Amino acid sequence: MDVLPLMVALPMAGGFLLPLVPKKRSLVTDVVAVALALALAVIALSLIGSPDRAYHMGGWTAPIGINLVLDGTSKLMLAVIAVVTFSVVLYCPTYMTRFTGKRKFYSLFLMMIAGMNGVVLTGDLFNLFVFLEIASIASYALVAFGCERDELEASFRYLVLGSVASYFLLFGIALLYAKLGTVNMAHLSQKIAEVGGLAGGDVVAAGKASPLLVFATVLFICGLGLKAALVPFHAWLPDAHPSAPTPISAMLSGLLIKAIGVYALARVLFSVIGVHEGGAVSTVLMGLGAVSMILGVLLAVAQWDYKRLLAYHSISQIGYVVLGIGLATPLGVAAGLFHLLNHAVFKSLLFLNAGAVEYRTGTRELGEMGGLNKKMPVTGATSFLASMSIAGIPPFNGFFSKLLIIVACFQAGRWGYALIAVVVSVLTLASFLKVQKYAFFGPLKEKWQNIREVPVLMAASMVLLAVLCLATSVLAFKLFDKDGLEQGLRNDRFLGAAQRSLTDREGYVTRALSPAVEFKPTSTDGTDDGT
Repeated sequence: MDVLPLMVALPMAGGFLLPLVPKKRSLVTDVVAVALALALAVIALSLIGSPDRAYHMGGWTAPIGINLVLDGTSKLMLAVIAVVTFSVVLYCPTYMTRFTGKRKFYSLFLMMIAGMNGVVLTGDLFNLFVFLEIASIASYALVAFGCERDELEASFRYLVLGSVASYFLLFGIALLYAKLGTVNMAHLSQKIAEVGGLAGGDVVAAGKASPLLVFATVLFICGLGLKAALVPFHAWLPDAHPSAPTPISAMLSGLLIKAIGVYALARVLFSVIGVHEGGAVSTVLMGLGAVSMILGVLLAVAQWDYKRLLAYHSISQIGYVVLGIGLATPLGVAAGLFHLLNHAVFKSLLFLNAGAVEYRTGTRELGEMGGLNKKMPVTGATSFLASMSIAGIPPFNGFFSKLLIIVACFQAGRWGYALIAVVVSVLTLASFLKVQKYAFFGPLKEKWQNIREVPVLMAASMVLLAVLCLATSVLAFKLFDKDGLEQGLRNDRFLGAAQRSLTDREGYVTRALSPAVEFKPTSTDGTDDGT
């Protein structure tokens, strides 16, 4: 039996069944949620070494039937979603005792996971929209879960702007279906290449695409850019992320904006529309990434609300990811995906740190804190590690992905973007030095003399993510080959495989439209990479 459908079916079944657990059996909901998250993590990690393949629902082959497509990029995303989810779920049993309706929380949480996994696996544009809506609607409710005025207001703004994004996406899908008569992504890719007159290039840049295709591309960029909170589509994020319960803040920033935003955007543009280096789509993505980096970090530096500061940094760091992917070079795409993975880890950790501080002190204002390292050593140490990671300080993971993005910019002749990446990293360091100074270092204020470290499950969750901040650095060393980075990418079976799967448009078409057979990932020169 193929396990691909389980990545959607398990969390969706949990989401429907957990509300049926008696209210007094709170421990049962905790255990089931953690067990499901662990099962998803085990399945996702086991898929990394498995062959690429397509799963055809009900035995109906694409493009008529609905298919799930597993390739290097989806393996990376599934692993990121599953591992971070497990870490965050460990945090929930203790933290969520502050709220009522824990069963409903876990139900919405698991539905959000099912939606994200569905977006990552689906080979069908309309089902991408459906899964995206499942994840989005669950997240709207989760942002408002505390039912306070600020939370409800933030959730409503998020819902309105998220609905606008969904309309953009649905309109773009409708235009492509009206023009080309299919919603299967691989089939659409074939037809767009024929209309554009290119086998695998940037049909928009080629000047051969119809105005309708160009307009659909613009709709996709606007709609999915809004889901990813790219500037100028970012207005919902600074309120939604701080207002949500801390585990949801971690999920929104660490995973949701990547799965239903960045990943969906990259998959549609690279695998369906077609992108090449220096083309119109590539230029737009790089521009959006750079503007997001600059504006996000400038707004973050001025913040004194701990979680709001982190929210603005999410905008800035997503800019790094989109800049790397937008370069449309092998190294640029791999570096962008690597930073996506790293940001998922260290930003989730940073939000959990902020939640731990708020859990014990009852405040998010940095100016009211100080000296918390003395009373909360685990929170302080993991926060320092995550702060150095996001600032790009070696040997933490953020340093290596930022370095690769900068190197990719230089190789592509984009010196200006490389300079922006360096300056933004310096400003990021300044911002998190402020966090460390005012929250964790300095003299301990009298009113915090009696606080203590957070409970063991919350601490374990933070320690796990902190270990990952160091462990994921190892992925970068696999790219440094004696024959150069390009050869390292060809040989790498994780980041390199993810990059090749995303940029190999023809390979995606072959994989998705073929019957249920397994494909061995190939390197860019067409040779088997040994998987």
